[in-house]
Amino acid sequence: MTFPLFSQVQLIQDIPEFNLKKGSIGVIVEYYAMSEGEDGYSVEGLIAQDTVEVAESQIQLINSEFLSKPCTFI
Repeated sequence: MTFPLFSQVQLIQDIPEFNLKKGSIGVIVEYYAMSEGEDGYSVEGLIAQDTVEVAESQIQLINSEFLSKPCTFI
């Protein structure tokens, strides 16, 4: 599955070398098609003023419908 550029994604596993935790949110800014192995992405917003390269299996799209719903408090 190829994720669209500028999509919001969430990590589905920790990335210890960058001290990133599962659930961290970022935006895809670059796609790297690989002839062998897994495709990759550059994700911005996981680390301040930097990008992180991740494998496709390390991220998932965030449901934009969930993000656009207003919060209600009781």
